[in-house]
Amino acid sequence: MTAPPGDIVPFRVNIPETAVADTRDRLRLTRWPETETVDDWSQGTPLAYVRELCKYWLTEYDWPAAQERLNRFPQFTTELNGLRIHFLHVRSPHPDAVPLLITHGWPGSVREFHKVVGPLTDPVAFGGSAADAFHVVCPSLPGYGFSGKPTRTGWGTERIADTWDELIRKLGYPRYGAQGGDWGARITMTLGRRHPDNLIGIHLNMVPFPVPDNTDDLTDRERSALERLSRHRAEGSAYAAVHTTRPQSIGYGLTDSPAALAAWLTDKFEAWSDCGGDPGTAFTNDELIDNLLMYWLPATGASAARLYWESFAGAGKETPVPVPVGCSVFPADYYQPSRRLAEPQFPDLRYWHELDQGGHFPALEQPAAFVEEVRAAFRLFR
Repeated sequence: MTAPPGDIVPFRVNIPETAVADTRDRLRLTRWPETETVDDWSQGTPLAYVRELCKYWLTEYDWPAAQERLNRFPQFTTELNGLRIHFLHVRSPHPDAVPLLITHGWPGSVREFHKVVGPLTDPVAFGGSAADAFHVVCPSLPGYGFSGKPTRTGWGTERIADTWDELIRKLGYPRYGAQGGDWGARITMTLGRRHPDNLIGIHLNMVPFPVPDNTDDLTDRERSALERLSRHRAEGSAYAAVHTTRPQSIGYGLTDSPAALAAWLTDKFEAWSDCGGDPGTAFTNDELIDNLLMYWLPATGASAARLYWESFAGAGKETPVPVPVGCSVFPADYYQPSRRLAEPQFPDLRYWHELDQGGHFPALEQPAAFVEEVRAAFRLFR
């Protein structure tokens, strides 16, 4: 029996044996390119690394255990604005918990947050205070994970923000907090602009910032941040140019080849994490492949990339975010603003912390620090 479109329906990840067999066949039959001509990641994900990761995926990865991990938390689907939205929803046992909407980005997924859901929802069980408790909602972006794939244009950050506000209120939370990094940061900022009356405040672990018109009085720290961002745009953002201009073209390879998907996504887990050139120091193979499954199983190579086409093509100047804001700047991320550079877009910036460890995926890399950052910010908002 099919549930009515507006219902909230429990969801479980079910990995058919046919999908396992197909993935293994494709891994086994991968046609490999020649090795790179450098001894680092400057030409992309090294052949030796991708071969080792794919060998693990083929011969050691425990698929039943992966399915159990992906079903670790209660998850649901519901239809909003004509699209099926998949989300985790974990209620806190503490009655005064604050609803918290956490949004991932690319190349991440809701799998990023598995280490932090417990401490955020039940802080007492992890040695914390009930005063810091949250009800956690983690949706999969449209075209990502087990959410539906848009079949028409228009699903950029603004429509997603409106849909997230509708989702959280549908769950019975009239006011809430929001948190995000990567696309999640941009969507969270958009929520603050479009639905300020519904938000207690927002926390960002990636802090986009406008380049100032006058750079004469910048500190050395600020000049370094601008140089780093410029270097990222020149040397590390080819993926975004492809996604923004030709998401369909890149989607064929990402949907057809698990090795191509692994290389394309893992490139950023190395580049944007605090791993010293070795993703294995920040993430386990299981964590990386679990995240790959969120793209591989539902075949979202093209639909996930299309968010860039929807949101970056023709993007204009952004307006300030008129809600309480907290920012945590992790050192390996490519945005490294000073507080002064960030303040023009955040007129109510209440929390600012520059950390000494972690990168673009802090909930996965540095979960304890991530939890404490979220708690510290929202103590100033509650």
